[in-house]
Amino acid sequence: MGQTVEPIITFRNVFKAFGPKVVYSGLNLDIFKGETLTIMGGSGVGKSVMLKMMIGLLKLDSGDIRFEGQPVQDMEPLQLTALRQRIGMVFQSGALFDSLSVGENVAYGLREHAMQNKMTEAGIMERVEWALTSVGLPGIEQMAPSDLSGGMRKRVGVARTVALRPEVILYDEPNTGLDPVNTQRINHLMTRLQKRLNITSIIVTHDMGTAFGVSDRLALVYKGKILESGTKDEMRNTKNDIVQDFIQGRAPEDEDVETLLSQ
Repeated sequence: MGQTVEPIITFRNVFKAFGPKVVYSGLNLDIFKGETLTIMGGSGVGKSVMLKMMIGLLKLDSGDIRFEGQPVQDMEPLQLTALRQRIGMVFQSGALFDSLSVGENVAYGLREHAMQNKMTEAGIMERVEWALTSVGLPGIEQMAPSDLSGGMRKRVGVARTVALRPEVILYDEPNTGLDPVNTQRINHLMTRLQKRLNITSIIVTHDMGTAFGVSDRLALVYKGKILESGTKDEMRNTKNDIVQDFIQGRAPEDEDVETLLSQ
């Protein structure tokens, strides 16, 4: 018999609401070491909420989220700080500080954790250079974020996360607002980093080209739960009409306007 592979991250019966709006009502999901998993779903279903709960930026109402068997919801502030060094997040906008240079932006997280990492200033500068080179932007440390294109800002955001050398990277809508060429650049970058650094990647995206281009597995969020998950072939060939409609971008032609307005 083959050895059972334990997931690195687990969600079990997770509930989360904001006032009367229920986002998750029994979320269950396993994420395995070294894989690239894409989380799909319509706007407002809570895909970004899932990522933020994973690193303790948002508290779940009930249920259980674990990283390597440790319950995230029970972690103290120092434990969460350590967790966020191991699980890095690339935010949708890149979230760069315009008052800092590119190099200072990439160094920001390293300086925050310099004591724990025992990093010298020279070591930080060396890591910044390595991170920018890893995303294909060597030598731009002195540039201002305002001088960068949208695609370059996204890559600098990735560099800032990669600089911490996390074991897991969460990408929140990495291709939003990018043209097709820069979308492909970011897709190639995510694939290259996953292979070179042997990291686990979790991607939230609406872009089906990205989802099927970079993923090992995909999962669709629908009505507060994971409706279906599987490999690219399994999801392409699913008999579930809701999954197929989402993948194909199909909406009912006779959809009731009143129903839409009430959602």
